[in-house]
Amino acid sequence: MWQDIKMLNATANALFGLVALALISACFWWVAQLPYFTLKVIRIEGAEEAQLRHINPLTVRSAALARIKGNFFTANLDTVRQTFESVPWVRKATVRREWPNQLTVNLEEHSPLGTWGEDGRLLSTKGDVFTANLAEAEEDADLMAFNGPLGSEKEVIARLNDLNTWFAPMDVTAEALYLSGRYAWTVKLSNGVTVELGRENSSSTLKERVDRLVGIYPQLVAHLQNRIESIDMRYPNGLALKAQGLTVGSDSKKK
Repeated sequence: MWQDIKMLNATANALFGLVALALISACFWWVAQLPYFTLKVIRIEGAEEAQLRHINPLTVRSAALARIKGNFFTANLDTVRQTFESVPWVRKATVRREWPNQLTVNLEEHSPLGTWGEDGRLLSTKGDVFTANLAEAEEDADLMAFNGPLGSEKEVIARLNDLNTWFAPMDVTAEALYLSGRYAWTVKLSNGVTVELGRENSSSTLKERVDRLVGIYPQLVAHLQNRIESIDMRYPNGLALKAQGLTVGSDSKKK
């Protein structure tokens, strides 16, 4: 080996390269630890320049600073993002570095649509369940009531939009929507009437039942005025109705 000049030169070059790489790495590490690169500014802004309604930037920044490790070079942006997304009302956080000692955090707030379940959680307009101050949410709008099996949140939101379109001829909207563990739908309308729609046996089942109710509803109102409390549309060719002082049921079997 010692008589092989080419081998010796190659080995020497490799060693020199490793030493140079180690020196460069050491220099970079030394520079990266300079106080100049200590994070001094964390700027918080709303997504798409939207105003943050429920998030106080000063409070959030102070709480996050204590949990952020490292400096401009070494801070883990994914960890920083998770830190901000753990804050109430934050739906999504995007973090970027800005030279030489700043992080800019873009926050998207939840927009509450209603309550989910009976444990005080909220459902957003995008179908996310989150935990926040209920009183603050009620300042934004009149909250609806929702419930359903785990993972059905976005399905419930989608069905809400369908139901509001289908019930439009009755000049009512949904103010509560429930999906049972057996995947049966119940909707409470803005006129106070609760409608049992049952399970979706096909893609058209619910719409057909709503259409049937829309068609007969003027006759029901003409006879019962505002006394109707609930209507069960789970019968193939009829309905069951409960009104103040009256109960009318169908002989057909429910589905």
